[in-house]
Amino acid sequence: PDLRVLLVDDQAMVRVGFKLILESEPGIVVAGEADDGAQAVALARTLRPDVVLMDIQMPTLDGLAATRRILAEP
Repeated sequence: PDLRVLLVDDQAMVRVGFKLILESEPGIVVAGEADDGAQAVALARTLRPDVVLMDIQMPTLDGLAATRRILAEP
């Protein structure tokens, strides 16, 4: 099965760049994208990605706080 990745960054161009790089590798699929930590938490809950590639500095909810919330999920 493919490795499912959730990309999280407030800059769209950064997400596009990572998506192009990741999807050029066999066995990696970008399952979703979020532009802030709150959206990342919600998408991680519904998409259940294998990996979350998270920016640390973002508005609304920073990447560290978002990661804590994601890891606290059962």
